[in-house]
Amino acid sequence: MTILDAFDRMMEHTARRIAQRSSRRGVLARLGGALVGGAVLPLLPVDKTGAKLAHASEFAKTAQTTDPTKCNYWRHCASDGYLCSCCGGTVNVCPPGSYASPTAWIGTCINPDDGQAYLIAYQDCCGKDSCGLCFCLGTEGEMPSYRPELNNDIVWCFGAPSMVYHCSSQVLIGKA
Repeated sequence: MTILDAFDRMMEHTARRIAQRSSRRGVLARLGGALVGGAVLPLLPVDKTGAKLAHASEFAKTAQTTDPTKCNYWRHCASDGYLCSCCGGTVNVCPPGSYASPTAWIGTCINPDDGQAYLIAYQDCCGKDSCGLCFCLGTEGEMPSYRPELNNDIVWCFGAPSMVYHCSSQVLIGKA
């Protein structure tokens, strides 16, 4: 008798014992429960704060808090586009003649003055042609377009009277 024959008999014996003690419906119910449970597992909340803060520190090494017209201003860590502070507006107010989109993408930036992480809502200002001044490309925490709330490559003028992009503002929401 070879090892494979012994293994084959053991597996046959185990399969017959399982078949005697369970029904097909029971096995299918357990299998279905395992599949559904496995599909729900990625939906459970996961704390990624530490990972985001570690990644954000790369931008924070050169960030400053004095000049909002520079790309290394601390609130611009995830900003993509023209800065409203260079286009007649401020860091959090759209320039005259444009209006803030009701939608935004969210980023987490570290203020180098206090070392705290803050949530920033990046709102596109819409209704005028692109400003063309102070283009910045911040990629902190950016995710692919299937996670649109964290993607800065989308023109965020959804819900605004016009989809014409002018500039991007950075509205401080609060501590992360």
